[in-house]
Amino acid sequence: MRIFSDLFASRRALAGFVVVGFGWAAFSAQMPVIKGQVGVSDGAWGTLVLIGSTGALMAMWLAPLVFRLVGRWALIVGALAMVAGFVLAGAAHTPLAIGIALFLAAGGSGVADVLANAEVSEAEAETGRSLMNLNHGLFSVAYAVAAVLVGAAREGGFGPVAVFGAMGVAVAVLTPWMLLPMRAPDPDDAQDAAGMPRALVWVGGLVVLSAFLGEAASEGWSALHVERTLGGGPAEGALGPALLATGMAIGRLGAHMFGAGWPPFRVMVLASCLAGCGLALAGAAPGLTTAYVGFLLGGLGVSVVGPLALGLVGQAVRPKHRLAAISQAAALGYAAFFLGPVVMGFVAELFGLRVSFYVIAAAMFVVAAGLLPLWSGMLARR
Repeated sequence: MRIFSDLFASRRALAGFVVVGFGWAAFSAQMPVIKGQVGVSDGAWGTLVLIGSTGALMAMWLAPLVFRLVGRWALIVGALAMVAGFVLAGAAHTPLAIGIALFLAAGGSGVADVLANAEVSEAEAETGRSLMNLNHGLFSVAYAVAAVLVGAAREGGFGPVAVFGAMGVAVAVLTPWMLLPMRAPDPDDAQDAAGMPRALVWVGGLVVLSAFLGEAASEGWSALHVERTLGGGPAEGALGPALLATGMAIGRLGAHMFGAGWPPFRVMVLASCLAGCGLALAGAAPGLTTAYVGFLLGGLGVSVVGPLALGLVGQAVRPKHRLAAISQAAALGYAAFFLGPVVMGFVAELFGLRVSFYVIAAAMFVVAAGLLPLWSGMLARR
């Protein structure tokens, strides 16, 4: 079957995505107990997580350097650094310790994420098939499965160090599949490496940022919107991000299985509009059912825009520029995980949570009407 050949073609990248999904799911599911160990306020904890997350952005820009230094072992090095950081986070009892641990974990996962995306792009070039949605969709599946397993482990009385240790064992099992291949050098590699179309790459990065902005804003605030605005309980609130993640997994895997040959820009425009409609519906929802439908539609919409945009960035540049291009576009895109909570919080503080969802929805429509046609024209001229 085609799905098995696609999984085999992108097996190295897939192992990297699964590892990153395991790591962040294990951390997110244990955040309350780790925060309790450190003993800081909500505001201080948010600051520590933000500082730690800068490691991911720095690592994404530096991923090509890591690859040059350690070669085909770079993805494994990133994954092991992430594991080491999370194990330290599980044992941390001071703000300084957790800050260092999260910086290391985020940095390692940032390197692994960029290299995994670049490896998918290489596999796409070799097979002539679109593989980004498949890999990002299975990342979402790995994240969801790991979160459920970690929740069960916590219920069973296992602490953070034990959980992160088990995660390390799972990473070790996947290590052989993360060894990158030795590819033949491009004949132009001996020439000057300058000449990468930075404007094209950066506009693509802004498209990725828009998709991740919708994802980050909804993940962080959907539960609060359900509970505070609509009067839902904790279990009902948890369904908000769960349905968003479900929509994203369905969208990515469905696009891979049934969307071969669809024009990517048409898909991204329609998906951005769907995301905008879903988020606006969630913001305007009079009750829980309507909000849930909005989150599901929002997840379906944002699911494919980021992976398709990263795939197009990799296809638009010469092979010798591919890793650097993916690195820069991913770094711009992941800045959304800084901007999303800030934008949502600022607007919610001034105008309420409903309006904050309208603002993110409006951003998705602006992307569909302005940014995507601009990028399409740039690619066509190239």
